[in-house]
Amino acid sequence: MELINNIEKERNNNLLNINEQKIFLETTLGKVINTGIDIGIRAIFPDFIEDEIINIKDNIFDYGIVDGIKETINEAIDLGKSAVGIFTGNFENVEQMQNAIEKGGLIDGISDLVSFAVDKAQEAGIINYSIGNIIEKGKNIILNNIESNIEKTFSDQIISVDKMNKYISSWKDSFENKDFEKMEKDYKKIQKELQNLVPLEKTLQAAKSIEILHNLIKNNGKNFNLTQEEIELVNKLTK
Repeated sequence: MELINNIEKERNNNLLNINEQKIFLETTLGKVINTGIDIGIRAIFPDFIEDEIINIKDNIFDYGIVDGIKETINEAIDLGKSAVGIFTGNFENVEQMQNAIEKGGLIDGISDLVSFAVDKAQEAGIINYSIGNIIEKGKNIILNNIESNIEKTFSDQIISVDKMNKYISSWKDSFENKDFEKMEKDYKKIQKELQNLVPLEKTLQAAKSIEILHNLIKNNGKNFNLTQEEIELVNKLTK
């Protein structure tokens, strides 16, 4: 059966690997750090015009921050994993991930990175020492903004996981009641929520199991009476 073969192939292609969470954190936290530095610089230099703000930000980014953000995040992840007792494998939940980032010293790493970039830009004559000193003195404004935005990011993820669990539970209830229209609504909510959700093994497995069952029933004319072959496949793929 072509459908079954395609489902099994997709299942194998979408297993959570060790790098997916790291990539998610690199991307998500990278955006948070970028935005935090931008807002922080604007707060430090409230009387500067837009072009001057952009110029200052671009200069310190070019002299170390762009290249250093990814490395700083990865170091915090690795140190944080050790601190919370994760020596191999993935984070199991968002709270564990947040705790690791905090214990991994990400904010301290960003602080060092900003100082390094400012020093390099000053040495190269790209920004003057007066601007550099103002940034150093106001650096806590940048760091506090980044820290609060990281906390909000993880809080949003916790909310997203809760939503996902509710959608999954609702889909299962609809499946038991053989209510395909309600299943379809919940399925769409699950797929939408997955786009912004941090990769977590347990959640991904539950979502994939639902995807397999949902599409089997849908492609079977919304008939809940599956063949023995289909039932065996579902049991195999959802273990």
